[in-house]
Amino acid sequence: MTDSPDIALVRRFYASGTAPEVTAEILAPDIVWDITPGFPNGGTHHGSDSVARDFFGPLRPNFEAFGPVPEQFYTDGDHHVFVLGHYHAETKRGITADVRFIHLWTVRDGKLARLVQAADSHVLRQALNG
Repeated sequence: MTDSPDIALVRRFYASGTAPEVTAEILAPDIVWDITPGFPNGGTHHGSDSVARDFFGPLRPNFEAFGPVPEQFYTDGDHHVFVLGHYHAETKRGITADVRFIHLWTVRDGKLARLVQAADSHVLRQALNG
């Protein structure tokens, strides 16, 4: 079965590794980035500039490697894409963790307009504090 255009867009985001040239093209400038409270830099970020500066900016220095590994994609046919997967993380101290997540994406006008994330924040916090 061929991916829907919405799933293809979300797959492109993950495949890009958040490359700036790709995110500039596919993230809506007014994206809402809603991250589980308790997750590093959790809360709601408004706009792609805030996502880069206030979520990813402080997150990356804590890790040698950090990235999502999407495993399953589903769509409701109404411009929502659900992704099950895990983050693979390696802290600066060499501690590794695999942290399960679910992402709910909303696509608007061919761009990613909203992310709602739920993740096992406890596992990631243990890795960072361990």
